[in-house]
Order: sequence, then structure tokens, then C-alpha cells
Amino acid sequence: MDSFQQEIDERTNLTANNKFELLLFRLGSPAGDASGGDGELFGINVFKVREIVPALQITKPAGMRPPLMGMVNVRGQIMPVIDLPSIAGCTPSVEPGILLITEFARHTQAFAVRSVEDIARLDWTQVLPADASAASDVVTSIARLNTSDGKETLVQVLDVEHILELVSPSKENPAELAKAGGQIQLQPGAVVLAADDSRVARALIEGSLNELKLPFVMEKNGREAWDRLQALALEAEREGRSISSKVALILTDLEMPEMDGFTLTRRVKMHDKLKHIPVVIHSSLTGSANEDHVKTVGADGYIAKFSPPDFAAVVQKVLCASQ
Repeated sequence: MDSFQQEIDERTNLTANNKFELLLFRLGSPAGDASGGDGELFGINVFKVREIVPALQITKPAGMRPPLMGMVNVRGQIMPVIDLPSIAGCTPSVEPGILLITEFARHTQAFAVRSVEDIARLDWTQVLPADASAASDVVTSIARLNTSDGKETLVQVLDVEHILELVSPSKENPAELAKAGGQIQLQPGAVVLAADDSRVARALIEGSLNELKLPFVMEKNGREAWDRLQALALEAEREGRSISSKVALILTDLEMPEMDGFTLTRRVKMHDKLKHIPVVIHSSLTGSANEDHVKTVGADGYIAKFSPPDFAAVVQKVLCASQ
């Protein structure tokens, strides 16, 4: 096995222990800060980064507007360059000198950044939702890093799905979903339990489930979804009913603070009373390595973000198979 494949396998195996790796970088000083420093640390999941390259020649087509800086040619592949400091409200002391070539949600794009610092291996329990902080709208969570001197450093984890939606809004209409197949009738009182930490993703999921006329409960991470599932299981037990009378389907993202989607799925499938609930993983992390790992944790389906027709087809197929 070559070193590249071994590296992929090692990172995939981290998910067996609710862990992941975060690429750390800086964007510049916050708006209004005249210090000229490199600013705070930001992060993005290593799985979404294809490569890191020095800044290349950028061509700006007529009519292109910020935060797009232009287009760049990376070994024959043309892709947009996104001004990440601008989106995050930062001002680099010099022009961003590094491009992060990223792949997620069926798109490839380059993020311009000031500097790349390191790769940190973390447990998802070290990551807290950003809703409880003063973070900007494009930050989905806050990671806590322990430095060698025993101090704690905070890293702002970017909501790249939100950023992509800002730059290239989705043109697909969730209202077309209901035409993709027959309506699914859930048991009275049963819901779809969904979990996603991205504001944009939650809005898209909610719109799609509404169009499919499927009642749902939305949570912001795997831990919240697990806690809600436990509560619903106890409620069903008190009523002398099965958990399927409360939860028809679990729809989960992979990258989430406190508990990721892999861990949530494993917990469900290893629980005697919950394992029959179908689980569909809905993620911007695409690629064969991730999709194969989805199967190993026992998920019943996988949807790559975000295609409303694919969303409808997989959700309807899994629900039909479970009834």
C-alpha cells in the first residue's frame, strides 16, 4: 500500500473513535484591528482539503464580483478562488500567499489564506457549537486545542457549506421534490430525526423535508440527536410502543461538534432497541473512502450534499424499505 493510501486509511479510521484532523491557518487581523498581525486561528477538516499550493496567477473574468477573486488553473483544472479573509471579516497584512484546494459538496474551489500553521488531531468532544459564542456567521464551531505549554487555544472552524452558498447559491428548487416519487406516510406521531451543525444545511434539509411532507425534529449535532433519541425511546417504552412509532428515520451529517455522525450511527446500530431505525448519512464529505466507511458503521444510505432530487430519492427509498 502506498503512503498516500495509508494516510487516507489512517484518517478514515480516526472516525472509529470520534476523532478527526483539522488544518489550521490564519487569515489576518479582524476588521478594525490596525495591529497588522496574522490574527486568530481558523480551521477546516483535512478531508475537505485536496492540496495546498502557493498562490498562482489569478485571472479575473469580466463581471466577477467579490468575494470571488478570479479563476486559477491547477494542473489543467480551472476553479474559482474565494477570498476567505474577506468572507471572515479579516484583513491580511500582505496578500494571501497560499491556496487551499478544497473538494466538498460536489464542488472544487480554492480558498485564499494568509498562512497555514499545522494539522491538529482532535476529538469531536473538544469542539463546541459556535451558536454559544460570539463567532461570525461563517463559523460553525469552536475547537479547543491544548498547546505544549499547557494553555488552551481556540480555533474557529469554518462553515464551508455556508461559504459555498454565499459564493454560489443553489439553483435547485426543493419544491420539485414532491414530484420525484410517491408520498410516504409515516406512522402517526413518528418523525424524521435530523442533525446538522451548518445553518445553511439545516435550512435546506428543513425545506426539503417540508416539501416531502415529512414531520421532523432538527438538532444541531450528534450529541443532541442522541439525547433526543434516548428521550423518545423512553417515552415510547412508557407508552408500551416501539421506538419506530416515534422515529421513522435518522438523517445525520458527519462533521459535527461534540459527537460526529459516524459515532451517532454506530451507537444507534449497536443498541438492541434502536438498531432497526434506518440511518441515512447526509454529508459534504464525498469520495469512495467516506462512502465505504459509511457502510462499515451500518448506515442504510448516503447522500452527498446537496442535491434535492438525490435527497428525495434516498430518503423515500430508505423509508419505503423500512415500512
